[in-house]
Amino acid sequence: METYPHQLLFLDRDSFRNESFWRRRGLKFPGSGSTSSSSSVSIVPNNDPSSPNISSTTEPKVVGARYNYTSLVTTQRNPSQQLNLNDTTTKTAAPMLPSQYPTSSHSLSFSPKKKKKSREALAASGQLHQRSTSSPHKSFDAFLKDTNDEWSDELGYDKIPKDGGASSTATLHSSSSSSITPQHKVSSSLSSPSPPLSSSHNLPSNSTSFSNNAVLSRPTGHKSSSLPAGGIKADIEQRIEDPTNIIMNIDPDTTHDPVKTKKFKDILSQPNVDLGWMAYFLAALKRISWSGIPGEFRLIAWQLLLGYLPCNSARRVTALAQKRKEYSDSVAASYSRGTAGLDQALWHQIHIDIPRTNPGVPLYQYEATQLCLERILYQWAIRHPASGYVQGINDLVTPIFEVFLSAYIDDNPEEYDVSQLDPTVLSVIEADSFWCLSKLLDGIQDNYTFAQPGIQRQVATLKDLVSRIDARLANHLQQEGIQFIQFAFRWMNCLLMREMPLRSTVRMWDTYLAEGSSEGFSEFHVYVCAAFLVKWSDQLQAQDFQGIMIFLQQLPTQDWNEKDVELLLSEAYMWKTLFHNAPSHLK
Repeated sequence: METYPHQLLFLDRDSFRNESFWRRRGLKFPGSGSTSSSSSVSIVPNNDPSSPNISSTTEPKVVGARYNYTSLVTTQRNPSQQLNLNDTTTKTAAPMLPSQYPTSSHSLSFSPKKKKKSREALAASGQLHQRSTSSPHKSFDAFLKDTNDEWSDELGYDKIPKDGGASSTATLHSSSSSSITPQHKVSSSLSSPSPPLSSSHNLPSNSTSFSNNAVLSRPTGHKSSSLPAGGIKADIEQRIEDPTNIIMNIDPDTTHDPVKTKKFKDILSQPNVDLGWMAYFLAALKRISWSGIPGEFRLIAWQLLLGYLPCNSARRVTALAQKRKEYSDSVAASYSRGTAGLDQALWHQIHIDIPRTNPGVPLYQYEATQLCLERILYQWAIRHPASGYVQGINDLVTPIFEVFLSAYIDDNPEEYDVSQLDPTVLSVIEADSFWCLSKLLDGIQDNYTFAQPGIQRQVATLKDLVSRIDARLANHLQQEGIQFIQFAFRWMNCLLMREMPLRSTVRMWDTYLAEGSSEGFSEFHVYVCAAFLVKWSDQLQAQDFQGIMIFLQQLPTQDWNEKDVELLLSEAYMWKTLFHNAPSHLK
């Protein structure tokens, strides 16, 4: 087997002999010929006086050759000079063993937390490595030190345009941690962000790797100014640490509804809530949330009503950090071998459902958003094996994700590309969305277990309600051969999310959470569906089977606003008042 010079990179201890390989084979040293560079890298041979001179000028093929022990050095000489191997009188510095290399006093640190001194400061303090030019040869270690000194910290990262992402300034480096460790407390500079859960949004959607050892770091001196200037809340760091910090920067007099805003601010500003006062606190919050939650307070109110955010303000920072870390560790463990290590049947179903989620909303068509939702749904499914993932759950996470996103940006969340966010912010949104989705589904999980008994009960209750509220409509549907399960199953499975705009769903969920995260999404939702169906009674009674089914699949709700939703909720509350506490009325 032939071996070419560029392959001669390995040393073998068997090759230590008295004669130099180059002398035995009659070869010239690499780099010994004329070169236009003032410095070149050469291999210093073992200058044994007993070695024979080279008389042949030919260069035979090298077969099975091995190196003598040599040392990589940097030689500076005149380009016109040639290295004369026949001249044994030439004084050449003996090569150094690795153990003889000088001890480095200048360590290379890649930690973004360690601020480097400028070259001028190091020179003034005497800490700067002095370049040695007395010898034409120097060790590789010395070469590294000189090279490191030539590196300038003044790279002008602050002058780089803010493009909304970390791609232009962030670098990936290997971490010794075996799992992604989130940032428990966001520092004021965000210069050392937690490993982004959404860091894979830079990867193709079909990527089969999820590197839990890759962490995002910024160059030294990269401050929080790296956050996108456009559309980001100014107090985003405080919002991440504790969402209730939002309250401090809200002036009720500048809002659309000052009276309601002041009520929310007074209730949510309570510092410490003990067990005796907690019931009153939640009851007051539910009472004012029923008629709608101002957008500024929606993130706080939803997290409190779902039981994710502690009522005691002293526990909030610690509790949120622990929950976010738990989710982060779970994702790292699941994706440790990439998507190839996931449950393929489960992952495939989620993977094909995500692009179908809210196809008319740009936010959910961005790859970064889809990857976040994919991880959220997969983590929920493996934690709930009794139900696993069921089609329709992918819709339920979208209002939560959008509400939490809107708390950190000033732009319209439905058109926002989350890849512009700092990875720390996006990882917080993803983790909080996962836990709040889990809290919501805990109250309606029987809707998604085997045979979905919760939905079966809801559809049966809806049929009884409609027969009492609008008997003519119920009789017409029966005469046309329409079963309630044919259209109402989706209403219960997706909580009417596919029947109305997402903004209307968000407003409706304010009331659902005020009714109670369990009762609102199960019991009260049935009355909302009854009021929703009766609303279209005249149109439905004028059509046959085919017309009815087509109409119910394409309801004219695209232009619904908040008033339309509130009217629907008011009618549902009226029916609940009449029938819920008097079940015999349904018999």
